[in-house]
Amino acid sequence: MPPELNLLLDAIDEAFERKSWHGPNLRGALRGVTAPQAAWRPAPGRHSIWELTLHCAYWTYVGHRRLTGDKRGSFPIKGSNFFPVPQQPTEADWKQAIGLLVAQHQEWRAAVAQLQSLDKKKIHLIRGVAAHDLYHAGQIQLLKRLQS
Repeated sequence: MPPELNLLLDAIDEAFERKSWHGPNLRGALRGVTAPQAAWRPAPGRHSIWELTLHCAYWTYVGHRRLTGDKRGSFPIKGSNFFPVPQQPTEADWKQAIGLLVAQHQEWRAAVAQLQSLDKKKIHLIRGVAAHDLYHAGQIQLLKRLQS
């Protein structure tokens, strides 16, 4: 295992679900969010927590695909980047969206953990996915505060 890999795995874990110094990670930012809160939009044309959650799931999938060389087209939802919220969103729908994010994260982390070598391109990709999760965790925290 490359020595830098443990540091990269720590960054992935802290950005997604392990306690870290900076505050809530992505999973923590979503904890306790209800379907109506997740579907709430701060203004027309602005993204909801729900959309950001699926967006993060999608880009984690893209990171995994780029790292492993898998072909396109296997993301469980048709489309790319941002995905619509169901017309009548339910708690079950919301749990399914969170489940998709968690599943994509687990596949991503497992792929990174199996790496036998690292180069600049892989390191950049891995750090980028972790940073992307944190960026959107911050947006989600802000959207939650705007609703209260």
